[in-house]
Amino acid sequence: MSSILNADLHCHSVVSDGTLTPEELAARAAANGVELWALTDHDEIGGQRRAAAAARAQGIKYLTGTEISVTFANETVHIVGLGFDPDDAAIGEGLYDTRGGRGRRAQEMAEGLARVGIHGAYDGALKFVGNPELISRTHFARFLVEQGHCRDTNEVFRKFLTEGKPGYVPHRWATLKDAVRWITGAKGLAVIAHPGRYKFTANEEYALFLEFKEHGGRAIEVVTGSHSPAEYVEYADKAMEFGFAASRGSDFHSPDESHCDLGKLPPLPGQLTPVWELLEDRIQ
Repeated sequence: MSSILNADLHCHSVVSDGTLTPEELAARAAANGVELWALTDHDEIGGQRRAAAAARAQGIKYLTGTEISVTFANETVHIVGLGFDPDDAAIGEGLYDTRGGRGRRAQEMAEGLARVGIHGAYDGALKFVGNPELISRTHFARFLVEQGHCRDTNEVFRKFLTEGKPGYVPHRWATLKDAVRWITGAKGLAVIAHPGRYKFTANEEYALFLEFKEHGGRAIEVVTGSHSPAEYVEYADKAMEFGFAASRGSDFHSPDESHCDLGKLPPLPGQLTPVWELLEDRIQ
């Protein structure tokens, strides 16, 4: 498989914080010319069987996926797992424990919003949740837009849900070592998602890449919905420097909210090793 393959290996369904079902995502991916797809719901693999079946029905190839939240240098970093065995006990148990922290955090977020006059936010956010174990800031943002507090979800995040704002509650996720171990232990491959999004110094980013590699991480997202064209080049260079394979994924959540539609990114730069070349025996 070449680097120009239309692969989209990062997106979300109603099983986490997306607005489409796995079946709707598969249909959208197929309509947009995606040839290899992965559903990567946050800290959850409950949609994998549906996604794989839907991909088969649409005639597109499939890799299992998830996106695991980890804490590194006091920042939340996302690690995508691809091509793992979804029946592996350790990854299932690890993700279950990680999801457990979201409910407690959500209650605290609602309390913070109530203190500034926004009441009923927890129950309101639940209306937008497909999986109550995965209630997140995105669901609160959709509720605040519905109630007219902000024009769109981006405004909600800026005013209410980022550090120092009334609805922000930090949460300590899994460790980087945990996430990579769960993925590789289930015969999958670990990828750092959208590295350009993190507010790291150059030294912190170097430490992230180095520690990730030491734990067995193999790839980074180079072409992704939240990267600029300049960041495609920057992280292509970083992939070469650290010997990482490169991944490509839109990070699609919703037709109304996402930076990029499924399958609409430019191809990976040709000098890189595409992550799917390392996963050919895991493609369904």
